Amino acid sequence: MAKPKKRYVCQACGSVSTRWQGQCADCAEWNTLVEDADAVVTTFQKKHNLQSGGRAIELVGLDAAVALPERMQTGIAEFDRAIGGGLVPGSATLIGGDPGIGKSTLLLQVAAKLSSSGRRTIYVSGEEAADQVRLRALRLGLGGAPVQLAAATSVRDILTTVGEGEPPQLLVIDSIQTMHSDMIEGAPGTVSQVRASAHELVRFAKEKGCAVILVGHVTKDGNIAGPRVLEHMVDTVLGFEGERSHQYRILRAVKNRFGGTDEIGVFAMEGKGLEEVPNPSALFLTDRAEEVSGTTVFPALEGTRPVLVELQALTVRLASGATPRRAAVGWDSSRLAMLLAVLEARCGISFASTEVYLNVAGGYRLSDPAADLAVAAALVSALSERPIPAGTVILGEVALSGEVRPVAHSALRLKEAAKLGFERAWAPRKGDPVDGLTVASYERLQALTDAILQR
Repeated sequence: MAKPKKRYVCQACGSVSTRWQGQCADCAEWNTLVEDADAVVTTFQKKHNLQSGGRAIELVGLDAAVALPERMQTGIAEFDRAIGGGLVPGSATLIGGDPGIGKSTLLLQVAAKLSSSGRRTIYVSGEEAADQVRLRALRLGLGGAPVQLAAATSVRDILTTVGEGEPPQLLVIDSIQTMHSDMIEGAPGTVSQVRASAHELVRFAKEKGCAVILVGHVTKDGNIAGPRVLEHMVDTVLGFEGERSHQYRILRAVKNRFGGTDEIGVFAMEGKGLEEVPNPSALFLTDRAEEVSGTTVFPALEGTRPVLVELQALTVRLASGATPRRAAVGWDSSRLAMLLAVLEARCGISFASTEVYLNVAGGYRLSDPAADLAVAAALVSALSERPIPAGTVILGEVALSGEVRPVAHSALRLKEAAKLGFERAWAPRKGDPVDGLTVASYERLQALTDAILQR
């Protein structure tokens, strides 16, 4: 019998090498090659191809009628929103996040909601004992939920147990890195073990119509640990984001075969667990009695949900000859440098002898270019110490020529601002009128700076 060949798989890009080396030749990452057993190829298999000997498969047309998948409402509106409207029976979902962010807490709440509605739910923990999970449930006020708990790491034992009788509607595995399959050799958490364990669990979900949720560890870069093929095996990949020092958490779909990836769910960590936040803007806006220079409000967009966030800028004048510092939290530093250059070249406002600090309040992270105008207004307001009028939202993309370009879904953003009591908006150009909101259009950045500086 042919000997199995050793190969080394890169955990970052998935490339295969015949020998171990410190740096991957394809993606240039260091210490990412992990040994993996290759499939045994016999002499008979080499001489015969796969073009004959199989069974014929049925081909269907693209226009064939198909029913939409039924979804299980979990009772947690923010969770259902993020995954596209509810859990699909027979689907496999992978959720990742930093340690302590609240993944286990969220899934325990989801399991308790489903089990309370009469659906059989099983929660398997490979990292905690069943008593630890039960104590956390008591602390969250979920001690009376009929969730079935287990502490196990053997995939064979888990599938044998849950396969007896009627399969559950929901199976939670916390986490996939602790699972072990006796079909192959290797310690739990290795590339081959994670892939084999996930494959068996996903196959069980498809055959029995059970919704399976897998919890995945993340690396220091924030990516889900393990082989990249793990994300391709499941139907939905969710990312649970947020800073442990801040109250809010965001559940974001990175991949979803049964829905879009443009929705988010917002939660707040409270004493009784994760609470839904139907109005996320309340988390990122500061309620103050007087106007403060250097602060603006920008209507960001997460999927179809507008979220109003506060941008804060601070400028500090330095002595002549000192090197000024530029720091941005929650915003791209390169884009901040670009806006400073546009303000100096097109508007005649120099920050050469001034330190510049920019912060997005609440720990929110912005990557939307529509926030350019709001950032520029905050910088000019901080430098001139002239506050932006209260009740004003600002949006628009700034080009290198100083032109203010229109942004996507501006009407939706402005309607949300009017709903929250804002009275005026500074935008690229006038569109459809919004009830209760006065829109001032600016086609160039210099016109906006002149309005702030009153010149």
